[in-house]
Amino acid sequence: MLRLVWAIASIALTLFAFRASSAVHARFRSPLTSPVFLAVVGIMIVLAVSGIDYVPYRRGAEPLIALLGPATAALAVPLYKHRQTLFAHLLPAITGLVCGAMATLSAAVVLAAGFGLAPVVVRSIGIKSVTAPIAVELAPLIGGDPALTVALVVATGILGAMLGPWLLDRVGVRDPVARGLAFGTVAHGIGTAQAATEGEIQGAVAGVAMGAAAVVVSMSAPLVIPRLLQLLI
Repeated sequence: MLRLVWAIASIALTLFAFRASSAVHARFRSPLTSPVFLAVVGIMIVLAVSGIDYVPYRRGAEPLIALLGPATAALAVPLYKHRQTLFAHLLPAITGLVCGAMATLSAAVVLAAGFGLAPVVVRSIGIKSVTAPIAVELAPLIGGDPALTVALVVATGILGAMLGPWLLDRVGVRDPVARGLAFGTVAHGIGTAQAATEGEIQGAVAGVAMGAAAVVVSMSAPLVIPRLLQLLI
């Protein structure tokens, strides 16, 4: 019975936080009013003020978390509907995805090393744009810390969802395929969710980009990151 109460309370809090954040964003358009960012901050404030530990909230929200898999698989439907669009842009899409994945990995490592961060932080931050389940397994292979990596992955996704639309608008990127690639490659699952709010094509392409970028980084990170560290340190 207690578990059911926690589930109802956690799900209600999560849905309310997101709906309220979406309403705020609809009225006050800004990167700082991104629904994902505001919802996370709102839930953190509620948990802190009420003294509720994160663990029971996390357990109560498991039914929502379990829907992430089917939701991701559902992206295949709009992808199939717009497959001709994707095929028409296949070569530039693959090129952009590989370049984007390698650029975000290299830039993170170079900047972290340039600021003199600890080697474990530098290694962990290099795979920040890979979806969390893969990043956790990849971190030990490159000498990173799994817990730190997950925190960096979540932060990257939130920042990508917050600043991605604003930045892409500022530089004039309007094409739905290009926007979907950017979100999925750099901001993984959270970015894909943001892309899906923009349109079917953006969400579908972002889902594919998220998976493909994870493959690219998983294959290259164990080779590229140590080599970069040798050149920088």
